[in-house]
Amino acid sequence: MNRPLRVADPSPGSRILGVGSYRPTRVVDNAVIARAIDSTDEWITRRTGITSRRHAGPDETIVTMAAEACQKALAAAGVDADGVDMVLLASMSNLQQSPPAAPRVAHLVGARNSGAMDTGAACAGFSYTLGVADALVRSGAARHVLVVGAERMSDIIDPHDRGTAFLFGDGAGAVVVGASDRPGIGPVAWGAEGEKAGLLAHNRSWLAVRDAPHPWPTMRMDGPKVFRWAVHSVPDTARRALDLAGLRPADLDAFIPHQANLRIIDGMVKDLGLPDDVVVAREIVTLGNTSAASIPMAMESVLSLGSLPTGSRALLVGFGAGLLYAAQVVELP
Repeated sequence: MNRPLRVADPSPGSRILGVGSYRPTRVVDNAVIARAIDSTDEWITRRTGITSRRHAGPDETIVTMAAEACQKALAAAGVDADGVDMVLLASMSNLQQSPPAAPRVAHLVGARNSGAMDTGAACAGFSYTLGVADALVRSGAARHVLVVGAERMSDIIDPHDRGTAFLFGDGAGAVVVGASDRPGIGPVAWGAEGEKAGLLAHNRSWLAVRDAPHPWPTMRMDGPKVFRWAVHSVPDTARRALDLAGLRPADLDAFIPHQANLRIIDGMVKDLGLPDDVVVAREIVTLGNTSAASIPMAMESVLSLGSLPTGSRALLVGFGAGLLYAAQVVELP
């Protein structure tokens, strides 16, 4: 008789134990961007709410920024790197496909016993990857998981493109997910609309650069259509995440959406009917759209205010290229 496979003991739940972020040192205000796209500071601010963003320097790579954010998250969580079983790195701007970035991040933070894997879900990458980390911990496959979003969007944006040049910034944010005696990360509501993939995508493949003297591939976006999709469709995902968690908007203490556009954020606040006392992350103003890094970076900023006690409930919503979307309610550390 064959022996049955042994499986790890599951956990009743998982929770975020600590948060960290890394912001590049160079601040780029709208005046610099406006000159390259024949625009103005006023036009950029009115359309997006953005007044400045950070651009990484030569030594601020996806790997080094991610490692800095992870080390801060581990310190905040009080977790030693040797206790990390998996490092998951979400990014859409890593230009080196092999080797993946996550193993190098694990090495830099000293997670010697950890597995490591890159994930790709664009601007929804953090919410997607947090859902995976929650499942790993609850299944017993991992004790602690580092989830990090790290982006150098300035590498994949055409500085002269009026549709994208003013939107994006660089940076990294990370959380430590660990076991809990009750759920601290709610069920993830996620989905994809691949038929709309062309609305936000590179203008050509990297293969075109190899085979012919084409310009460097860069991101292009049909701004009006993406805006309408986000405003009209993404709140439904947020409501689904609330339903899955058994909560109502009045039960929330914070709203931490992907920092895509201030008008989108304010539109979702209104659509969801969030009470006035809910803390809303608006890091878009000074950081721009940092894709997979935006939610954990905004989470760290919200926690730095010191007004939310441990266990406060926050609704996270990620959405972007794919078109991909995901949301979940979490208890803040």
